[in-house]
Amino acid sequence: MIEPAAETRTPRRRLERLMPYLLLAPALVTLIVLLGYPAVSVLTTSFRELGRGELVRGEVVWTGFDNYVEVLGDSEFWLITLRTVLFTGTCVLLTIGLALLLALLMRRLPSGVRLLLQVSLLLAWAMPQLSATTVFQWIFDQNYGILNKTLVAIGLDGFERYSWFTTGLSTMAIIATLIVWQAVPFVAMTLYAALVGIPQDQYESAGLDGASAWQTFRNVTLPPLAPMLALVTFMSILWDFKVFAQVWAFRQGGPNGGSTTLPVLQYVEGIARGNFGVAAAISVLMVIVLMAISAQYLRLLLRSQGSEQ
Repeated sequence: MIEPAAETRTPRRRLERLMPYLLLAPALVTLIVLLGYPAVSVLTTSFRELGRGELVRGEVVWTGFDNYVEVLGDSEFWLITLRTVLFTGTCVLLTIGLALLLALLMRRLPSGVRLLLQVSLLLAWAMPQLSATTVFQWIFDQNYGILNKTLVAIGLDGFERYSWFTTGLSTMAIIATLIVWQAVPFVAMTLYAALVGIPQDQYESAGLDGASAWQTFRNVTLPPLAPMLALVTFMSILWDFKVFAQVWAFRQGGPNGGSTTLPVLQYVEGIARGNFGVAAAISVLMVIVLMAISAQYLRLLLRSQGSEQ
């Protein structure tokens, strides 16, 4: 026979087990509504012929995989996809490399100089995207850009009225410079926060053992820094892959489509041309490409961690 105290204790224990899930439920429902509905809407739209005419008439025309066949059968799509992947990889590598160097530098700088550097980084990071894009457009302007004037002033007359946007490669290089310049401050401050948590006595022990700078970094700094380094790398991949505002503001994907990336292509198809079904298909394919890149990165990360153990 179960005692009354035991009977009351059992429901209470069940409630205690369910309490974390009950507390999380409102947030989960909100996320499902705010993220799930748009995702399902884009997915269903990708299987429809949806232009301005269909929107006005309220017609629902299902086309199956026709939008995907149209997009995947276009050689321009594959060129733009390759360009987007290379652009993302370049930006991520430069961002992580420069941010790591700045984080290591901040650890060694005197407090006053370090504070000045941190304030400068925060000001650069706080600048709005379009404001920073306008500044970079002025720097590289053919007629009034400070870069051309500086190069001419030091004797490089060939850069007088030089256009930095004549090719897609040079345009993408300038955009990548802007993206890296905007991304480095946040990543550097994040990595510096992780570096501060490494005990100083570990570095002192490495110095007493005669370890070189590279050995100290590999054996003392890198192991505790690796989780945060992996996190900011993953976040940078997500951010840089879907960059739109800066690319569009510079040359709207030009010259001659040479700086068009997948987000720009999606915008052109959906907003400029009114092919919302095709644009939705491009969005779904973007997610698939991004998931493939992320999965490959996570697989390599897990493999490297397993080999270290």
